[in-house]
Amino acid sequence: MAHVCHHCGAAWEGEPKIGREKACRQCGSPLHVCLNCRFYDRTKHNQCAEPAAEWVRDKAKANFCEYFEWRDASASDPEAERKRRLDDQIKGLFKD
Repeated sequence: MAHVCHHCGAAWEGEPKIGREKACRQCGSPLHVCLNCRFYDRTKHNQCAEPAAEWVRDKAKANFCEYFEWRDASASDPEAERKRRLDDQIKGLFKD
């Protein structure tokens, strides 16, 4: 299973279990984030398919979620991922 950075798409070839401090070697974005997690789902309550997970305000920032599991990058559609990132950036412009 391939693990990739949510921000730049670079492959992560390190340990599959990562802590909050790990960052992408290519772009420096944090890796232990909701956007890299298999439970991230914009249609669910708190945008997370794991019901016991605590709410995380910024899905692109490193967090301490105990339920983090890498999403399967091979199952994602690159165009859908690009659109999702753009949508998230647009929403970020209107944060309070």
